[in-house]
Amino acid sequence: MLDSVKITRRQSEIRQALAGLVGKEKPTEDEVRNIEAMDLEFRQNETRYRAALICEDTERRDAGAELETRSGKQWSDLVAAFEVRQIIGALNEGRALSGKTAEVVQELRNSGGYKGIPVPLMALERRAGETIAGATPDPIQTRPTIDRLFPGSVAAQMGAQLISIGSGAIEWPVTTSAVTAGWAATELGNVAGPTVYATTDKALKPEHNLGIHMRISRKAMLQSGDALEQAIRRDMAGTMQAELDKAIFRGTGADGQPLGVIPGVATYGITATAVDAEIDAAVFRAAVTRFLVANAASGPGAVRLMVRPEAWNYMDGVASALPDLSEWDRLLKIIPAGNIAMTTNALAAPAGSPSAVSALLTTAAGGVAPIFVGIWGALDMIRDPYTDAQSGGLRLTALTTADVTVARGAQLEVLTGLELAAA
Repeated sequence: MLDSVKITRRQSEIRQALAGLVGKEKPTEDEVRNIEAMDLEFRQNETRYRAALICEDTERRDAGAELETRSGKQWSDLVAAFEVRQIIGALNEGRALSGKTAEVVQELRNSGGYKGIPVPLMALERRAGETIAGATPDPIQTRPTIDRLFPGSVAAQMGAQLISIGSGAIEWPVTTSAVTAGWAATELGNVAGPTVYATTDKALKPEHNLGIHMRISRKAMLQSGDALEQAIRRDMAGTMQAELDKAIFRGTGADGQPLGVIPGVATYGITATAVDAEIDAAVFRAAVTRFLVANAASGPGAVRLMVRPEAWNYMDGVASALPDLSEWDRLLKIIPAGNIAMTTNALAAPAGSPSAVSALLTTAAGGVAPIFVGIWGALDMIRDPYTDAQSGGLRLTALTTADVTVARGAQLEVLTGLELAAA
């Protein structure tokens, strides 16, 4: 029992006892002494009561914070113990799921329908002891099924936000009006206006399905369970990371793919600058300046850059006008090295004559991510034991649904025609 509750009960007892004593016209000496003792105790208890409330307030705050995050912690603990090898055994041999793996599958089935066995995407993350890339996103809100992009994802390094969606679509209203202020020209004159306040909805829709198809040999299934689980997780995570990155930035919008950032420049209202000149640090400095002028960034440190390795190779080999500095060294003085991502997957290979590449710059203006990636539900794992029946193998198909959108095109800029040779 809390000390404050005990003190409150004792105060009630003292008041009840005092009520009977003070009503007497001629109390005895013992009764007078009791009144004085209880009065002193009552005043002391008031001080103790206030002190108890102060102490218990901190305890209540700590307990409340624990209760607010307890459900998320419990789910994370369940997924941390999720065993992919149980899924393989259930699909291949009909084994019953057990332990925390069965609890996770049951929770996922309750939240949405799956044709096969649902697998949380968090279960595909590399566990402790494995090599983990440095880039890990920091989402605004922890979601029950998916809470981050896979480690090492270029989309995460460029500030993309992953949204886990149970069902339906999500829209963001973005202000598109140009509301301006104006001074009254005369004493009785009107100020400028009225101006229409308009918005445009940017939606994520479940119209694009990504599938991962794997063949598992009989030898692999007979190996130790932990080795099989780690191998399957690495294959799934690597394949999904590569395909999502490619779709986010280079998706064609056709043949089932979502419309990526670079092909969707016109659709998303993204600024595209044709440099068509030798790549140098001044090109990126000018792009950062355009962000600052448009109020899309507060400084160069808020800008992220994605380039091809060939661009780094060329710039690092070209001496700048400054002594003992290459063009790449000058670029690092403009954009921090931690904000630069190199990729061969999310940007097209050098092409043309002279050979040229493209680059992408993003910024998170006002806390709004430059790119939104929506994923519906968990992985839907479907088993095919018949195709490879002659060899005793098993085929697995993992399906997920994803989409890409850009809320404000002013937070992104694409640079094209960055030539890798002097004119």
